[in-house]
Amino acid sequence: MIRSDETPAEPFVAWAQQREAARLGMWLFLASEAMMFGSLIMVAWFFRLRHPDGVAEAVAGLHHLLAAGNTVLLLTSSLLMTLAASEPRRVRQYLLGAAVLGAMFLGCKGVEYGLEIQAGVLPGFADHAPWQAPSAQLFINLYFIATALHGVHVLVAVGLALWLSRALKHQRLAPHQAATRLEMISLYWHLVDGIWILLFPTLYLVGR
Repeated sequence: MIRSDETPAEPFVAWAQQREAARLGMWLFLASEAMMFGSLIMVAWFFRLRHPDGVAEAVAGLHHLLAAGNTVLLLTSSLLMTLAASEPRRVRQYLLGAAVLGAMFLGCKGVEYGLEIQAGVLPGFADHAPWQAPSAQLFINLYFIATALHGVHVLVAVGLALWLSRALKHQRLAPHQAATRLEMISLYWHLVDGIWILLFPTLYLVGR
C-alpha cells in the first residue's frame, strides 16, 4: 500500500527539493549519454567525408526500410510516454503501450541483424566480407557498435517502463514518488528516441 507519511531521503527537507536534485542528476546523466553517441555520430560523418565510396557501398547493403519502420515505432512509443506524463488516469496503459512498441523495435532490429548475418556483412559472422573497399567494413563495424549500443538502451527503457507500470499497479509508490520516477523514465525514453532519430539518417540514408 502507498504510505502518504513518507519523508524525503536525507539530506533533503522537502519532496520538491529531492525532485529537483533527481532532475539535475538525470540531466547530467543524459548529457553524458548524448556525448557518447555524439562521438559515434561524428566518427560516422568523418568516415563519410573521407571515404565516400566505401561508405556508399556499405550503406547500400543495409535495410533502410526496416529501419524506417523502426523509426515509426520508436516515435510512436515516445508519443505514448508523453501522454503517460499528461494523463494520470491512463498512465499504466500508456507505459505498457510504449514498452510493447519498444519490444517491437528490438524484435525488428533482431530481424535486421539476422538478414545481415545471412549476407555475411556483420563483423564476426563471416570469414570474408563482401565489401570491395576496406573502409566499407570499418563503417559496418561502426554501424554495428552504434545500433547494438542503442538497442541496449532501448532494452533498459522497456524494462524501466514495465517496472513502473507494475509498481503503480500494486500501489508501491506514493504520488510524488511515482511522478518523479515517471518524469525520469520519460526523459530517458525521449533521449533514446532522439538518438535514433540522428542515427537513422547517419547510418542508413546519407550516401545511399
